[in-house]
Amino acid sequence: MDNKALYNLSYGVFMLSTKYEDKVNGCITNTCMQVASNPTRIAIACINKNYTCELLKKSGIFALTLLDETCTFETIKHFGLQSGRDVDKFADMKTAVDINGLPYLGWQACSVISAKVVDSMDLGSHTLFIAEVTDAKLLNDKGPLTYADYQARVKPKPGSEAPKQEEPEKKIVGYRCKICNYFYEGSTLPDDFSCPVCGHGPEDFEPVYG
Repeated sequence: MDNKALYNLSYGVFMLSTKYEDKVNGCITNTCMQVASNPTRIAIACINKNYTCELLKKSGIFALTLLDETCTFETIKHFGLQSGRDVDKFADMKTAVDINGLPYLGWQACSVISAKVVDSMDLGSHTLFIAEVTDAKLLNDKGPLTYADYQARVKPKPGSEAPKQEEPEKKIVGYRCKICNYFYEGSTLPDDFSCPVCGHGPEDFEPVYG
């Protein structure tokens, strides 16, 4: 199966944030749609291994920042390519907060939606959350960033960054997915390999040395 065919589905790119007790975190997701009205309800999906998903299951509230067409890869990288279990993604970052006190991005974003979870379903790799919208705000008049645009324009092309130098006397023992941290054991990653958790291809894996 060619996973690139799925990139043509109409997705947005969002920063999902939540807070439980004194823990706050955010991650990048590309799954959100309105599924009902009166009351307005949306559905989002979050990777089960993500720290944000763990917190959201406990808090039941979230803010969804809709990233706009000016969004840079640095923003995607900051919220999507590192774990909140290892770093405080909001440390020293001045962000606005929604009606529930949840942080959202006031830059590179065209809208923010606040919502309360009313139902959820475990899908294996992800959890699907159905939530009632409690507030929504338009931040600017720029167009939203789509997943297709992210793949074509924002995401760095393979080879556009300086290649990492292999550490002396160390061998590759596996590859780590930079999107969801899935670990593939082996010295060679097949050219047609796709992550069983998030579906991304070899270009989104990095070697792990041992």
